[in-house]
Parts: sequence; structure tokens; C-alpha cells
Amino acid sequence: MRKIFLLTLLACCMLLGAVAQAAQITDVKWGVNKADVLRIVVDVTDTAGYAVDMEGDTLNLTVNADKGAQVPHSKAVKSYLADSLKIVDKGSYTVVRVPLKQRLLEKSYKAFVLKKDPATGRPFRVVLDVTPRQASYSGSGAATTVVSNRPVVSNRPTKNNSSIKKNTVIKTSTAADKKADKKKSSSKKKNDNKKNTVAAKTETTVNKPVNKSDTDKLAVIKGNGRFRTSGGLDGKIITLDAGHGGSDPGAIGSDGTKEKNITLSITKMVKEILEQKGAKVYMTRTTDVDVFGPNASDAEELQARVNVGEKYNSDMFVSLHINSSVNKNVGGFSTYYYPKTDNDLRLAKNIQNKLAANFGVDDLGVRQANFYVIKRISMPAVLVEMCFISNEKELTLMKGQWFQKKTARLIAEGIEKYFA
Repeated sequence: MRKIFLLTLLACCMLLGAVAQAAQITDVKWGVNKADVLRIVVDVTDTAGYAVDMEGDTLNLTVNADKGAQVPHSKAVKSYLADSLKIVDKGSYTVVRVPLKQRLLEKSYKAFVLKKDPATGRPFRVVLDVTPRQASYSGSGAATTVVSNRPVVSNRPTKNNSSIKKNTVIKTSTAADKKADKKKSSSKKKNDNKKNTVAAKTETTVNKPVNKSDTDKLAVIKGNGRFRTSGGLDGKIITLDAGHGGSDPGAIGSDGTKEKNITLSITKMVKEILEQKGAKVYMTRTTDVDVFGPNASDAEELQARVNVGEKYNSDMFVSLHINSSVNKNVGGFSTYYYPKTDNDLRLAKNIQNKLAANFGVDDLGVRQANFYVIKRISMPAVLVEMCFISNEKELTLMKGQWFQKKTARLIAEGIEKYFA
């Protein structure tokens, strides 16, 4: 009887020991590669099972491990696919929920494990890769998928912006309207062929620069104005966009530093330098606020930033951001553009060249991207990623006045060279 008791006690101790040593999640990270694949990495202290399933528009990664106390309940994400992820503690297991901004195609996600690597100190990891669909647009110009770190086109205009409302308001046709439109259309086909031909030609030249022999190098834009690309900074109209803000902190450093605060600080410095040289500068935000306003959708927030540039008939639009990566060793400057005019790439090169030649960090170069604010705005535009908040060395740099002032000065010099 005593022997049975001792064996039972030993079994209970072994069970308690196993429970005490159960696998625990120590971190949940994310990253996006050049192919726009969203990777979620769950660090676990020991081997753990996992499962992946879809629940409506939410992708769930379930890991058979406890959630560590240091792991946050949610994280902001910059991806075509998602703006955030939630880490839900279920007691004996943990679920990483990813609310998706677009429906996935079949077999567009896969999960696997990476074994613990004592040589590098890397823990056991559960990895989930999610591939976005090809970005596409409907005939109305409203996007059906995501083309940036935020959802794309909203047809809802910014408040108090009548010049933009004219281009974005959606009309609902009545039966009488449709009948009148049909009659009007028929009349135009018979009597206004010449006008239709001219209109078609005008539409195809939107966003294309005029003949380069033009001494002012003026390019036609969507509105009734023109953007200027030469002649120096004096009198030029420039819109600066401090990335994120308000309810959206952007990327967050290991010490809690928020991207939105760094971008705002540097943007203000760039504005001051450009204005000293005679430029007229507008900012999408001058404080820690959402540009559109509280409770706006991501699409509305992005469109509100675009609207600022359009409202003032800006000659260029420059959006400033801080990068982040799962790989904490990655660092450096990069500048993104979308080739909608002949000048977007030239603007990106002028800014990137100044940054790359004057900092002791990696030059990640000029890259083409479908980011909303640089694609959907009519004038030449770029998005600058000013180093990585996930890189400890660069995080320390970007918090200092020296880095911020130098970065602002070099961006301003790149803009000035573009107008030279």
C-alpha cells in the first residue's frame, strides 16, 4: 500500500514538473519581405504544436504554449494584409489573431516551425507566412484590395474640403436621371464626336508632363493647376506628411519609442529649412492627431493626407516614415516612389542620394511601391523610410537631435536639388 502511494506521489510530482516547464511564448514579431509576404514569428521556450484556421476574415494561428506576461495583447502591423494582430491568452494555449483587410486566395498562407538554435541563441519558433493577392482596382477608381501599409482608395472626401469633394462625391442616379443621361449620351454621339475626341485625348494625358523642351518643365495634373519641377525652391508649394499620428502610433521601438513622434519632429524641421529658402510648405498634421479625424477608417485617413496636397496644388508631396523589421540587424535609409509622372523617380533619387552619401548606415536604395499616398496623389511624390526603429543602434540614433536635424537637412537638400 505504501509502495502504491509513493508511486502515485512520484507521478504527481512528474506531472507538476511538466506543467511548470510547459512551453511559453516570449515574443510575437512580424515583418514584410520584398514580395509583400507578411511573416508572423512566435518565439517559444520549447517545442510546441500549432494549428492555422480562418474564422470569417480573421486568420488564427493557435500555438500550444502559454502567453508570457511580457508579450503584449496586440501589435500594430504595416502590411497589405493587416493593420494589427491580437495575441489572446487561452490559458493552456495562445491564439494569434490577424484581422485581414482582403480575402485570401486558396493556399495563400502556410505555417512551419524553426528548431531551437543554441549556436545563435534563437528559440523554437512557429512561423506563419501570408501572401497577399495582386493589387487591383475597380472601374470606378476605388480599390478592391490593399496596395499599401493601409487600405486603399476611399470615395469619402475630407471635411471642409470643397475642392476635393467635386472629384470624390459618389452620385446616386434616379430613373429620371438615367433616362436623361441616356438621351444626352445619344445626342453627343450624333453631334459632338469632335468634342468627345478632344476629351479622350485630354484624359490620356493626365499626370503626364508636357514636352521637356518647355523651359519651366511644367506638368499637367488632374486639377486645373500645374506642378513645377525646376527653377529653385523659391515660391514652390510643398506638402509634407508626417507618417502615422493620433490613434496610429506606427512602428514601436523596444523602449516604447513611437514612429509617429519621430516622423512629426523631423517633418517640422524639414518645413522650417524649406521655408527659410523661400518655399511655401504645408503639413498634413502639425500635432499628434489623426488627419481625417477620430474614428476614421484607414482609407479615409490616407485620403485625407492626399487631399492636403491636392487642396494647395502642391508641386510635390513627401511622406516621412520610420521602418521596422523582424530582423533586428536590418537598417538603413530607403526612398519609395510610384512612376505616375516622369518626375517621381527623379525626386526619390535626389533625396536618397543625399541621405546615402552622408550617413554611416546602409543605403537600401530607391524602390518602387504601390503605397497609397504616393500613388493616388497627382503630383510627384515619395515616401522616405528614415532608418529602422527595430534596429537598436538606429533607434538610439533617431531619438537624438543630431540625427533628426541632419536627416531633415539632407531631405531638404535633396528637395532643393530636385528643383535646381
